[in-house]
Amino acid sequence: MLVHICCSVDSDYFIKKLRQTYPNEPLLAYFYDPNIHPYSEYLLRFSDVKRSCKKLGVPLICGEYDYESWLSDTKGLENEPEKGKRCEYCFDFRVNQSAKKAIELGESTITTTLLMSPKKNFNQLENSLKSVSERYGLKYLAIDFRKGGGTSEQFNNAKKEKLYHQNYCGCLYALNAQRNQNEAWELISPLGAQTQPASIKSRLKLYKKVRKCEKLKQDYELNRVKILNYRLKNARLSFDGVVMDSYFLFYSYINKGFTRFNAVENKNIFYGKDEVWLVSLKHFNHLANFNYKSVRELIYSPPKLKAELHIRKKLCGKNSLNPIIILDKILSAKCEIQIDSVLFHSSVEKLKVKNHKF
Repeated sequence: MLVHICCSVDSDYFIKKLRQTYPNEPLLAYFYDPNIHPYSEYLLRFSDVKRSCKKLGVPLICGEYDYESWLSDTKGLENEPEKGKRCEYCFDFRVNQSAKKAIELGESTITTTLLMSPKKNFNQLENSLKSVSERYGLKYLAIDFRKGGGTSEQFNNAKKEKLYHQNYCGCLYALNAQRNQNEAWELISPLGAQTQPASIKSRLKLYKKVRKCEKLKQDYELNRVKILNYRLKNARLSFDGVVMDSYFLFYSYINKGFTRFNAVENKNIFYGKDEVWLVSLKHFNHLANFNYKSVRELIYSPPKLKAELHIRKKLCGKNSLNPIIILDKILSAKCEIQIDSVLFHSSVEKLKVKNHKF
């Protein structure tokens, strides 16, 4: 039987149940999900599926990440609700490719772990499996393991196995809808590619450490904590109307998004209106033993966030929200600052290994 896999939370439990129900049926896992966006999220989900299948002793094949083909055929379905026509198309797209792969590999039956997802319509999935199987002369299995407390058992299993639990279904449109008109931060990366909290890049790094712990047979815990998160969408600083290269430290925030004051030339720090701190690049380098030659270099190659927050702590405290702006030089001129930044709550996973935190 070829088992199409969508994610480890669904697949790990689904495969275990398949083995209990059909103990003599050989299983072959097929990860085919070109709908997942962005690509970094796709890699993260595949990595966890790979780990799960290895532990279960199930051979795994990864299909092509054919995102462009999937995307082109969703035109006109962008605003469809969850469990609507776009989901029907997505099921058909993935099940159809799974059927082709089954025939190629000599498998006679197909199924999908999407049947385990509480966010998906079981009847839609069953219809997709049925129509595709009839088209290719295959058998299909549409079994509902959600019933009788299956969904609760599934989530308990995910916690026990320390599986990566994604916070949206997968596609671009579902992500936007599930954010309830809030920003989909998974799709936004800072200019300098700094790893920021609750980003997909941060999750990739976290689970890389998790895999390392498992390889070294270290005991570890994954716990969820709530944090005050931050994103800088756009910002600029000008002296007498001339926009300058400027670097805004993480958590720089102005309530109204704009301030203006007369600055005075200073070698190190100038304290402006709205608790603004203008800091010279020379002093910034001195605080953290950096060697940036220009603010422009800093913009495109920022330090690790941990180091940046350490500088903030040194300057004005760990929990401060002061706008701290790094400049090549602080001038005597009228200073105008425009900043579009947001503060929001996030739930993030923290890794604890014995008495050590990464």
